[in-house]
Amino acid sequence: MRIKVAQIKYRVANFEYNYEQISKNFDETVDVMIFPDFETGDTLKIDSRYTQKKNEFLEKLCKSYNDKTFLIGCNLIKDGKLLNVEDCFINIDDKKFYISKTFNDGINCDTYILCGKSYYAKESHTKLIENTVTSCNLIYVNPIMLDDENVYAGQSFVKNSDNELVYQAELLKETVFDVCFNKKEDLCNSSDIEEIYNITTFALKEYCDIIGFKEVVLGLSGGIDSAVTAVLASDALGAKNVYTIMMPSKYSSEGSITDSEKLVNNLGINVETRAIKDLFDCFMNTQETKYDLAEENLQSRLRGLILMFNSNRYNRLLLSTGNKSEIACGYGTLYGDMCGGLNLIADLTKTNVYKLANYINRDKEIIPQEIIDKPPSAELRPNQKDSDSLPEYDILDKIIEDFVEQNLSYYELTSKYEKDTVNKTLKLIYRAQFKRNQACLGIRLTENAFCSNIKLPVLQGLQ
Repeated sequence: MRIKVAQIKYRVANFEYNYEQISKNFDETVDVMIFPDFETGDTLKIDSRYTQKKNEFLEKLCKSYNDKTFLIGCNLIKDGKLLNVEDCFINIDDKKFYISKTFNDGINCDTYILCGKSYYAKESHTKLIENTVTSCNLIYVNPIMLDDENVYAGQSFVKNSDNELVYQAELLKETVFDVCFNKKEDLCNSSDIEEIYNITTFALKEYCDIIGFKEVVLGLSGGIDSAVTAVLASDALGAKNVYTIMMPSKYSSEGSITDSEKLVNNLGINVETRAIKDLFDCFMNTQETKYDLAEENLQSRLRGLILMFNSNRYNRLLLSTGNKSEIACGYGTLYGDMCGGLNLIADLTKTNVYKLANYINRDKEIIPQEIIDKPPSAELRPNQKDSDSLPEYDILDKIIEDFVEQNLSYYELTSKYEKDTVNKTLKLIYRAQFKRNQACLGIRLTENAFCSNIKLPVLQGLQ
């Protein structure tokens, strides 16, 4: 029996696009074609139009291939008839198949088809392979798809009845492959940071293609976060489609300006300078001057105002540049640097942003080394450093990762880190939830991400 798997790209509820994707990748010479699941989450299913269009899509496939046998997720189309076969045995050419979205190692069959979609999260695919211990032949099929914060990145794989991984499709690469259980092929391996680079650039390109944005805009501060975001945007969309705005204040260092100019020249992206000093002074002439948090946030909000105006005027997607460490602790200004339509690094701690910057510079200096080396600072007051308000990132990020991503308890955290630092960090995390409720869409890169499934109560007594 000849089986072929199509790891293809879908788009959420775009059934015309999905039909074309299936049609152009359908091999009518094989006995069984297997396509990934196309369904989205339950929230869209409350719209009756979704169910109607989905049914029309499946009916059209039944008519187009009425003499073929193929699977789309848990939908079996055979001889022009449609059956939902989730958690069911089916017989094809005297071979017993079992179809499911989840893995059950107690199933006895010739071939287990695992067709539940799996979004990308760091290290989760490796765990999926390790935890799928099978005594029968197994095919896992996963689409390539952007579904808001979730990226489905492919990496379909095949195991034989000896639990050997014999094939794995590449991350984010559309491919159609023959299934062979007794021939082991070279497997594709990549580092987490390389995968994150590929996921974020794919997400931005796909988001812009689907929504219709041709250009993006972001503020360029001379810091690591905006520098990394600018590179990702340039690589995803092309330098000519990336617009950056430098908005220095009287507290901006000369190095932040020259470092940004060097990055712009390295990338060939567009840049303009809109100093905020006059706007700031004009507003403060009507206010009592104290130079406290209100003045700091005003600077950030003036920058957000300039960026949002540019986004609206030229129909450019505004990219927010806050990292996971800042988002966790609320180290950002509502309606200021938190303005934006999409954030590519929302699920990367500051430490991992630096790792991504070093990956970007692996062959040559793209991000100026001065940006990587300088102490992180919002530059909203003289000699300001992030460490004035936050624990040092090398400790802060470990606590965030242990608490948010690894679900360590308070007592486990205080056994690993200094108690006062843990208390301060958790207090910041809880108090910042009201800001996260108003943050723009981010791309999930870890299993537990603030931009997806982490939602803490604003009103609670632990802080």
